[in-house]
This record gives sequence, structure tokens and C-alpha cells, in this order.
Amino acid sequence: MKVIEVKTKKNIAAFYNVAREVYKKDKTWVCPLEIEIEGIFNPKTNVFFKNGEAIRWILTDDNGKLLGRVAAFINKNKAFTYNQPTGGMGFYECIDDQNAAFILFEQCEKWLIEHGMEAMDGPINFSENDNYWGLLVDGFTHPGLGMPYNPPYYKDQFESFGFKFYFEQITNHVDLSHKILPDRIFKIADWIRKKPDYEFKHLEMKKAGKYIDDFKKVYDDAWQFHENFTPINKEMLLRTLNNAKAIVDEEFIWFAYHENEPIAFLIMFPDVNQILKHLNGKLHLFNKLKFLYLKKIHTITRARITIMGVAPKFQKSGIESGIFWHLQNVLKKKSWYKELELSWVGDFNPKMRALHESVDGKFAKKHITYRKLFKDDLGFQRSTIIPRDTRERIIN
Repeated sequence: MKVIEVKTKKNIAAFYNVAREVYKKDKTWVCPLEIEIEGIFNPKTNVFFKNGEAIRWILTDDNGKLLGRVAAFINKNKAFTYNQPTGGMGFYECIDDQNAAFILFEQCEKWLIEHGMEAMDGPINFSENDNYWGLLVDGFTHPGLGMPYNPPYYKDQFESFGFKFYFEQITNHVDLSHKILPDRIFKIADWIRKKPDYEFKHLEMKKAGKYIDDFKKVYDDAWQFHENFTPINKEMLLRTLNNAKAIVDEEFIWFAYHENEPIAFLIMFPDVNQILKHLNGKLHLFNKLKFLYLKKIHTITRARITIMGVAPKFQKSGIESGIFWHLQNVLKKKSWYKELELSWVGDFNPKMRALHESVDGKFAKKHITYRKLFKDDLGFQRSTIIPRDTRERIIN
């Protein structure tokens, strides 16, 4: 077997064709757009390269047949905030062959050790964790946009190599044939939205800069108690929003304000995977026209909530119910939407899991983020739980 670093156009094409080989008999898999994935490995478009580095490889047999692929990366802003310097690996695809899998894992481990790391998380993304993060281990149904999908045998490959359970991520689905808000919290929503000090607004792309600032203010406040927190990058947010213009629905992205100050947000996108399934990862002219046509005839019937945050001071105030109240009214107008995906929430975030339950979210998928220590004597520790009392911490 041969490990080949991805450097040439031919290597890049092979990197994507590995996935097509692995999933050629899997009708559930959706091929991501190559241009999107390629942007993650481009220092000109991925701001994480400012404080990090990445590399990727393909694996072939001696005759050149594609067997697998993988990437390794280091986010220096976070790598040294753990008990041991920790890098990452991801974009892993491999045939059902443990030897091939181990060669790819070992290649990542070797490179990370050479760059001063003592552990690696995987499979993860060289970006924020809202996309391409975690290994699917339960719920092998249609993947939402940006949600990892993989064959069931990957779990054994990871665990046999020595990856250990770091945290799990749960995705829930809401059947939109029923109202989003159960009666038990509808009264809270009705009460909070009528209070004069509170205001709810949906995104306006012409004011994107303002809403990016509002998002960052709430995110940095709400996420400060997460393990190894680092402030979110504004440049990355603006680039992500601009890149998503073709699929953004302004009424799917909501912000809440108290006395004109941002205190909460909800980000939801149409599940464009329902269109991408027909494009095979390519975005040439014909596929662009096909995309526009399929979008026009409402091929997209699902939406995915990628992230929601509330400033600690306003947690337990019912503000989430107010946002869902407005979102419910939007979805009533867009009756072609049949399902809402709430993804993903880690086991380290019990407050958000409780919120999913409160809107009658039903279990759909489980992903696991693994960690591999390079030295057995380092002492493995699972991800820490976010305390439930963050509001009291801020107030006091």
C-alpha cells in the first residue's frame, strides 16, 4: 500500500473519488460539494490557517487502486489548551479493511507527533464544530447538510486503533406536521414576546455586518464556560454567511434583543443536501441550473438548526421559547417543510438537550468524537460538562 500526500490536481481528484468508491452502493450518502471541502484546505479561504496547518493524504494499493483518504490538522489556538497538546484528524474515508485504516491513522499520528502534539481528536473538521464533526454510530438515515455520514464499520476501525470515547453528539428531529411549541411552553413564548423590553428580529442580508457582530457578542458570552473556549472568528462568520447566500432564508435566522442589546440567536438552514444528492459533488454550469430548478420546485422539505445560543444572564428567562414562537409562524407559511433537524448537542451540554426535549424533539442520530492519546501514561479524561448554573455565575 502507498500513502500519497495530496498536492497535485490529480491527487485532489483522487481524494474525492475515494468517497465515491466507498459509497458507490450506498443510496443514503450525499456527496458534499467539492468546492466547499476544497475551501477548507485552502489557506486563502480558511481563516484557521492563520493559526494552524493542515495536510491530507490518499491511500492506494500497489496497483494504484484507491483505498482511503484522511487529513490531519492543528488549530494552535486550541491545541495547547488541553492537558496534552491535541491536534485533529478528519475527512476520513476507507474501505472495510483494518490494515488500510491503521495505515491512515498512523500517518496522522506520525505527522502530529512531529508537530509537537500528544493526542488527536477525530473525526473532526479544520474549522468550527457545526459541520463535519464526529463519527456516526447510530441513525444511519438521510444526513443533513454538513452532518457527517459514514459506514457503520468505521466505529470498529477507530476503536480498534485506540481511539476512546471523548463525547457524544445527539441529533433530534421534529415532525412539522405538528406545531413546534407544545402547549406547556407556548404560554411562556406568548408572555416573553409581549414584554416591551424584548424584541425579535430575523436576519436581513443587507445588514449582514450588524448581525455578525450581534452573533459574535452572544456566542462569546454564551460559550465562555465551554471546555477550551476561544472567541469565534468574525471574518470566518462573514465568509460563511456570504458563501451560503444561495441557500440562506432570512426568516430562518433569528435574534433576540433586550433593550436593543443582542441576547440570543438561532441559526437554521434549509437542508440543501436534498438537492446536492443529485449533483454528485460538482457545481458546473448544468448543475447550477439544476440546483436553481430543484430549489424552485421545493425539493427541500427539511431544515437544520445548526446552532442556538442565549447569553447566560438571560438563560431561564424563556427567551428560547420566544424565538421558536416566531420560527413556528414562519414555518406555517412554508408548508412544504415537513421535518426540522436539531443538531447537534453534545453530552457536555445538558441545558440544550433539555431544550430539544421541550420542543418534542425525537432521537434521530448519535455521533461520537473520539480522542487518541499517543502515550498511555498521559491519563485519558472525557470532555467536561458545561455547568447548569452559568446564569447564576454571571449574575453573581
